Amino acid sequence: MTSPVLRIMALLALSILAACAAPKAEEPQLPVITPGYEAVEDEGFFIEAVEPQHLAGGQARVEVDYAGDEKPGTIVVDTFARRLYFVLEGNRAIRYAIAVGREGLAFRGSGVIGRKEKWPSWQPTANMLRTRPDLYAEYAGGRAGGLDNPLGARAMYLYRGGRDSMFRIHGTIQNSSIGHATSAGCIRLFNQDAMDLFERVEMGARVKVRSLEESLEAEGPYMEDAYGRAVPDTPVNVAKKAADLIAIAEEEARRVEQEAIAAEQAALEFEKAEKKRLAKCRRQGIAPADCPPAPQTVLAGISQ
Repeated sequence: MTSPVLRIMALLALSILAACAAPKAEEPQLPVITPGYEAVEDEGFFIEAVEPQHLAGGQARVEVDYAGDEKPGTIVVDTFARRLYFVLEGNRAIRYAIAVGREGLAFRGSGVIGRKEKWPSWQPTANMLRTRPDLYAEYAGGRAGGLDNPLGARAMYLYRGGRDSMFRIHGTIQNSSIGHATSAGCIRLFNQDAMDLFERVEMGARVKVRSLEESLEAEGPYMEDAYGRAVPDTPVNVAKKAADLIAIAEEEARRVEQEAIAAEQAALEFEKAEKKRLAKCRRQGIAPADCPPAPQTVLAGISQ
């Protein structure tokens, strides 16, 4: 039978060993990925998951009530609210967030889906080449489909009067652009949304782009927030924009101040290095004009 003394000694030994053991490492916190926006491999290409911050504020696709009179299978685009609807039966629709063309570049009116492509090739239009040769000239001969292709994983081509309008509904890897007016005129979705819409829409489907009056009637007034995203024009959002603009200005001022301090410090370090270099040359009897320059590694260290 174990004596009480031995039992106490054994417990003490166990407590000491437990205290000396390495603390348990915390499990890394993985980002919560919104269902439907997970990473996916498609046609040999790996599409990364959409970051949760890009889906905040109603940016994720969702089935909603729909009050319009468009027939099921129609695509309705609202460039003012930056939303796209795929109309379903029973006054329902799938709503997607989109990026649209900058002012004066957006598709207007109506058209039809005249062509659908997976991982489409891309070629800048003559107008794009003329207005922004700095961006598009190197791609004048076209660009094969892939992750770095501006049309993304899927493209649906808008035709009007039997002819290609040169506007597309397509995917993108630039997830941060969704909700903004930044594209060269096309209607841009998250790649995951473009793939979802691609499977739903049929060839010949009608595409309608709302006018401002239609947008106001269906969605109400919209405005751009401090970051250029379309949000409902409400007193709350107006106040938030004002506060965000102040915060952005303050952050920019801090950045400029930090850069100025870093530049001043770099100048002082350079001055010290120059004095040290010239003093060394003087000790060796080398004229200042013939004094070897400081090594690039030293100058690189000062500039960082």
